[in-house]
Amino acid sequence: MDAASAKLDLLKVIELFERHRVEYLVIGGQAAILHGSPRLTFDTDLCYRRTPENFERLTRALSEIHPTLRGGPPDVPFTFDTRTLVDTWNFTFTTDLGPLDLLGWVEPLGTYDELIPRAEVYDVGVAKVATIGLHDLITIKKHIRRPKDREGLAELEAIAKLRQGKK
Repeated sequence: MDAASAKLDLLKVIELFERHRVEYLVIGGQAAILHGSPRLTFDTDLCYRRTPENFERLTRALSEIHPTLRGGPPDVPFTFDTRTLVDTWNFTFTTDLGPLDLLGWVEPLGTYDELIPRAEVYDVGVAKVATIGLHDLITIKKHIRRPKDREGLAELEAIAKLRQGKK
């Protein structure tokens, strides 16, 4: 998958979520790209609002793209419905649109309601989407400390410095 198709998948997810009025914000690698990172990513990471209304909207939206658990044993039964969303905070799905990570809790910062006040909005053509704030994304990358996060951290910090007018 190349950068164009990774972006295309994000746009399809955004169109789907917007149509169903799901409250979400873009996080992870796709957020880094929206902030200006040249890095490629092959999944979509979203943080969703955990309210009864949003659980229903999210269930309707996701049912259209047939989510299954990614990385779990194939013989483990999985039923996707609103109750599953209510009972579980974070998911890694395989969907008709590709890999989708859906987080109700973003380590170490918290929930959608805690992140949204610092979100940045980007016009991606199909909608204006809330994206995790650059400084929050940097905080997450520092906290997680996976090799790919450490590599991307320098780019994100450089973007932050450029925004501040520093060289």
